[in-house]
Amino acid sequence: MTNTATARATQTAGVAYAGGAYLLWGVLPLYFLLLVPTGPWEVVAWRVLLSFVFCLLLLTVTRGWAAIGAIIRQPRLLGWTALAGVLIYVNWQVFLFGTLNGHVIETSLGYFINPIATVLLGVFVLKERIRRLQWAAIGIAAVAVIVIVLFYGSFPWIALSLTASFGVYGLIKKKIGPAVDAISGLTLESFWLIPIAVVQLIVVATTTGITMGAHGAWHAVLLAFAGVATAVPLLLFAAGTRRINLTVIGMIQFVTPVMQFIIGAAVLGEPMPLERWLGFVIVWIAIAVFIIDLLLAARRGRRSAQPELV
Repeated sequence: MTNTATARATQTAGVAYAGGAYLLWGVLPLYFLLLVPTGPWEVVAWRVLLSFVFCLLLLTVTRGWAAIGAIIRQPRLLGWTALAGVLIYVNWQVFLFGTLNGHVIETSLGYFINPIATVLLGVFVLKERIRRLQWAAIGIAAVAVIVIVLFYGSFPWIALSLTASFGVYGLIKKKIGPAVDAISGLTLESFWLIPIAVVQLIVVATTTGITMGAHGAWHAVLLAFAGVATAVPLLLFAAGTRRINLTVIGMIQFVTPVMQFIIGAAVLGEPMPLERWLGFVIVWIAIAVFIIDLLLAARRGRRSAQPELV
């Protein structure tokens, strides 16, 4: 196989992995709605515990225990994984609260804004320089949030919490870099959250009652699948990002919020008054500007990479 064919195969595999991850994240609202009457606190607790168990199995199958041992011997890396665990916990909890309380459209708004927020984190934290069109996209997205707050009459705390938590989570992943592989990272992040998950299950048991096993075998199987449903898209995402560049990732990631928006508006029938439509249209304009900038940057990169003819 030639180098060109190998590169094309790698690119195709990367798009397939990343696309699979974002498709799975897009349908997660429907999966979590199947878990009703299980509430968000119990779902997240099982999600943490079962993700940890699933990762332990993966570590055994892939013989990844040596990688875990290397991370444990580095306190700084351990600290980063603990912080990443807290952030992904906040993201999971807010997402479940929004999904199970009729706010799927607002969760989609959070993931629409997330790529632009990631650019801002790169500017202010990593001191990266961005282009004029990216600044324009950020300004338009800020206008959209203001419109939703002022005219819709409620602060979009679910959307902004999802944007902030996942954005900073991604920033930490970037700072950790290749020192922590996907399986080891998710294993340690889940490990740090075990005490929180146990406390949540105790509180649920003493208040509303644990639903695991109380609503038939099918419900129990679906709830037990929460760990796999959490881990698989994260691992697919990690596999995709190793094979394709961030420009392609940046375009593919909009699959998730588009799917969540369609599920919220068309499938679940969540209200979309004129004021909310206005806010979302402005967000989509910001995204269009953002994608145009990515495409122009990719085209310039291809031209500069072409060898000059002599």
